[in-house]
Amino acid sequence: MFLLNRQQRHRVNYTWMIISSLLVALLPFFLFLGLYLKSFLLLHDYRLTDLLFSPVWKPGNGQFGFYPFIVGSVWVTLIAMMISGPICILTAIYVTQYTRKRFLRVMHPAIDMLAGIPSVVYGVWGLLVIVPFISRYLGPFFGVKTTGYSILAASFVLSIMIIPFILNILIEIFRSIPDALKEASFSLGATQWQTVKSVLVKKAMPGIIAAFGFGLARAFGETMAVLMVVGNVVKLPKSVFDPGYTLPSLIANNYGEMLSIPQYDSALMFAALILLAVSLFFNLLMHFFIERYNKY
Repeated sequence: MFLLNRQQRHRVNYTWMIISSLLVALLPFFLFLGLYLKSFLLLHDYRLTDLLFSPVWKPGNGQFGFYPFIVGSVWVTLIAMMISGPICILTAIYVTQYTRKRFLRVMHPAIDMLAGIPSVVYGVWGLLVIVPFISRYLGPFFGVKTTGYSILAASFVLSIMIIPFILNILIEIFRSIPDALKEASFSLGATQWQTVKSVLVKKAMPGIIAAFGFGLARAFGETMAVLMVVGNVVKLPKSVFDPGYTLPSLIANNYGEMLSIPQYDSALMFAALILLAVSLFFNLLMHFFIERYNKY
């Protein structure tokens, strides 16, 4: 039996660690390159501006306008962030600054449980609760006739889905702030709320912005739950009560049956490329912002 000496084992382990680190670092590049190569057929035949800003989606006629899907994704994501953002920041402040640690120990399993629920369960919940509520009560309240399958329904469901993801990050950010900052503020006569508003939130601001940025990138790519309640109608929504269509829903609805049509397959790969590019952009932007903010 061949045995390695300590120096050789060290070299083998060090080599595997280097290879693993390089694979992790290069994985986004490989993903981007693979999707770009699969999208090249479409990018070769059409200008990028026509693909991104044309509102006409008629694959049978060779018209591939992604603008309605991009707009639908942006609407759903931004409205979901507007709903979940205040809930997450206020909850994180409350459980870390105003309650006992015992309450936080109870909250953590509940938050983790919400994060572990499959997205299709959220989608079914949206079908049973959110869609009827919008069609029967919320729409008529605003004088709008709607089926309930809408941008607003998808935003409600998506906001519930991303709350655990953002909230976990925010809780850890506030817990990492040194107690000395709070004690110094109290010693100067500041109240609890003044300390939270003027000291803790300011100290945690880079992390708060990063948490929302990562949450936005995560929300932009959610598929199944949004697909079930957004309506999946290819048109530019004029209000939150209109149905829409998102990029992930486009891929999920059409990918399996359209593999035999090369140009259509390339179009779906281009939709995936857009999602990856947006996700990478927001993640890199958040890292860049944190680095610049910490320098000052």
